[in-house]
Amino acid sequence: MNNTHPIKTTVDVRSVPPRERHPLIFQTFDALQLGESFLLVNDHAPTPLYYQFLHERENQFTWDYVEEGPEVWQVRIGKQVKP
Repeated sequence: MNNTHPIKTTVDVRSVPPRERHPLIFQTFDALQLGESFLLVNDHAPTPLYYQFLHERENQFTWDYVEEGPEVWQVRIGKQVKP
């Protein structure tokens, strides 16, 4: 998904306890305005998070890898403007 939304903030969850990561990420996403994005920084591939977004925010987000490991993953997650 090609994402050209401006990055509003960076959320680095590497130091956040695992059980708090997804709620923080979804809270950040929900606070975005349409067309904005945030940069997620993680210490593992966020594949489960991607599938959670597909299920809980279907057709509402964009997802673009900026960096794909092996130690750091960065994903630009945007709030999709509705057509």
